[in-house]
Amino acid sequence: MSRAPVIEVRGTPQRPLGMPPARFLRDYWQKHPLLIRGAFPHFHKAISPQDLAGLACEEAALARIVIHEPKRDRWTLRTGPFAESDFAKLPSTHWTLLVQDVDKWDLDVAALLDAFAFIPSWRVDDVMVSYAAAGGGVGAHVDQYDVFLVQGTGQRRWRISMDPHARRDFRDDAELRLLREFSSTHDWVLESGDALYLPPNVPHEGTAIGECMTFSVGMRAPSQAELLLDFSEFLAEPLDEAARYADPGLRPSRHPGEIDIAALARVGAALPHFSGVANTALLRWFGCFITRYRAAHMATPRARVITPTRLATQLPTVRVLRNPFSRFAWARQGRGALLFVAGECHACSVAIARTLCAQCAFDGAMLARLNAHAIIAALANGGHLQIIRSC
Repeated sequence: MSRAPVIEVRGTPQRPLGMPPARFLRDYWQKHPLLIRGAFPHFHKAISPQDLAGLACEEAALARIVIHEPKRDRWTLRTGPFAESDFAKLPSTHWTLLVQDVDKWDLDVAALLDAFAFIPSWRVDDVMVSYAAAGGGVGAHVDQYDVFLVQGTGQRRWRISMDPHARRDFRDDAELRLLREFSSTHDWVLESGDALYLPPNVPHEGTAIGECMTFSVGMRAPSQAELLLDFSEFLAEPLDEAARYADPGLRPSRHPGEIDIAALARVGAALPHFSGVANTALLRWFGCFITRYRAAHMATPRARVITPTRLATQLPTVRVLRNPFSRFAWARQGRGALLFVAGECHACSVAIARTLCAQCAFDGAMLARLNAHAIIAALANGGHLQIIRSC
């Protein structure tokens, strides 16, 4: 019987995971938690509590405040955007501010994702940043996705349960999805720069020891129901309304209301689309699906449309930036590629697709050499790329 891998390692600047990425993916990814001491020793100054609070006041930010009253074990959830006066009314302890998508707003926070480049970028959801007063947390819970919890400033106590029989039902007296019961098997205090990886469905609870900040790198893991519903809509969209359930060979019914075997076979004949889906159709659907982001962060189209011809004259002298809320992915198709951007599909060369997905800022002259004027113009007009004049 094989032994479980060690649960605690030490990272280095060259190996933040404490091991090669291939070993981490083989031994830990979606299998076992891993505590990495000293994974990111210089990351704690990426954003200040004041700047995080300021971001939580922005109209487009996704922010929450969780307050816990220990004496009554009462939990309160407030959603943003917030006003500065809201923070002045908070208790001195046992509250947490959480802001999602901070990597889209702050380049220093976004730099944390460089350490996770071994995971496909379309799999990464966001970096959520939390600031907690002493005793602050969001209670014992489970996440249905992989998460890396990177400790910024201060200390946080993390307790997790590796008991396969641990209960995972939720309390019915809180807006948060809190576990009704929680008993830990492991208990650690994370210092600044430490990181904790948790696979999906591991019960855990984090509590601030004094003031602290935590950076949560969460992965996108759509449910099977979500995938099925979206794929069904994709398949149904081109179907002719005249194509209906039919039973030209119907025989007299023996028993009123019975759905017999012949009827069930006809239902199957009316739904042939799932069984015969070609890989190309599946790829187009999934690429569009996985690059769509939250509706609150739809790209704003360019005010003045730029043509490929006009772009060709400008591109050698400009810089091009990706909209941080526009997700990019690509896949090979024959000798070319399909580039997926924010739910849209574009045919292009492999070189163009790989380049646009590999980084977030580009030298225009380099893009010009790829002869990508048409696709860059389309993405710029859609608000997914921004053209910046060089100084």
